[in-house]
Amino acid sequence: MDLQAFNQRILPVQGRLFRLAQMFLRNREEAEDAIQDVLLRLWTNRQQLESYHSIEALAVQMTKNLCLDRLKSHHKQKMQNDADVTSVQAAELSPHRQLENSDSASLIHKLIGELPEQHKLVLHLRDVEEYSFEEIEQVTGLNNANIRTVLSRARQKLRENYLKANNYESGY
Repeated sequence: MDLQAFNQRILPVQGRLFRLAQMFLRNREEAEDAIQDVLLRLWTNRQQLESYHSIEALAVQMTKNLCLDRLKSHHKQKMQNDADVTSVQAAELSPHRQLENSDSASLIHKLIGELPEQHKLVLHLRDVEEYSFEEIEQVTGLNNANIRTVLSRARQKLRENYLKANNYESGY
């Protein structure tokens, strides 16, 4: 694929890719960076693009995956920052309460990690990122009823596993 063909086939979808990235990342600068990365990857692999049925679908999938990767890395960084803030706040709590809070947080993170990917994604987008159901619908391709069902099941499974772990640990 030469430059002219690339410009004709890829650049018209750049606005759509940007809106998708901005919806995921909630930050204009980060969305612009993500789109630049996607366009660079597409250009670097331009010789293989002809083998794809829909280059636009490939570009959308690449954008989605890159944004999810960035959200994961931001989430890990945010969790580390939150842990720093929590440790400062925890200094005001008793050692027993500090340990209890730390154990609960670790257990919740472990239990979320055990959920199916779709449940983790919907739970994260709704409860952490505070996306609307319409935005989650655009990202996941699920309809509103399915999103609500997945979210309910994810929360219920998380609640059950948390209670089961706590009951088991207390000997009940």
